[in-house]
Amino acid sequence: MIDFFLKSYENASSLQIFLEFLAFVTGVLSVYFAKKENIWVYPAGLIATIITVYLLYQAKYFGDMTMNIYYSFMSIYGWYRWANSAKAEPLAITRTTPKEKIIGITLFVFTLLVTYGVYQFFDYTLEIPNYIDIFTSGLFFTAMWYMALKKIENWTLWIIGDCIVVPLFAYRGLGMLSLQYLVFTVVAVFAYIEWKKILNNTRP
Repeated sequence: MIDFFLKSYENASSLQIFLEFLAFVTGVLSVYFAKKENIWVYPAGLIATIITVYLLYQAKYFGDMTMNIYYSFMSIYGWYRWANSAKAEPLAITRTTPKEKIIGITLFVFTLLVTYGVYQFFDYTLEIPNYIDIFTSGLFFTAMWYMALKKIENWTLWIIGDCIVVPLFAYRGLGMLSLQYLVFTVVAVFAYIEWKKILNNTRP
């Protein structure tokens, strides 16, 4: 397994390795801060997503690249939302309402169509990994929106998506990103458990 991980970096430049490592560290920190409801989730996440946009563009994974552009904007939005709530009444952890579930499904389908359109725009021949990429993009798009609203369901979507992209990134030769999402999966599981305890304790 170590040989497989290292082999993908045989022809990689020092800059790519450094950027992947920096994205790995800041990405893991972002998920850790999210678990702790710490606003640093957003600046850390912003660094990780901007770097990842560049790396995925270089690798021609346009679906994931588009999602990371979205994550960057959502990090700014979530940062603003959490910062304003901290000045007034803190934004509480809640479950999605029926209306928010419908919006989430709509966002998921909309993202599938947009991501597919991105591939078509770049005139890219779609293969099975690309269709998986399109599907996980929909999951992550919705998860990021739910996270900005502090909805516990965001962790469920992250866990499902992370479990899918771990082997996908490994298959693509992006070993460090694969390892990063493996760590994301573990942290997301613990985050869901922690948020659920908080939710149960604050329930009237």
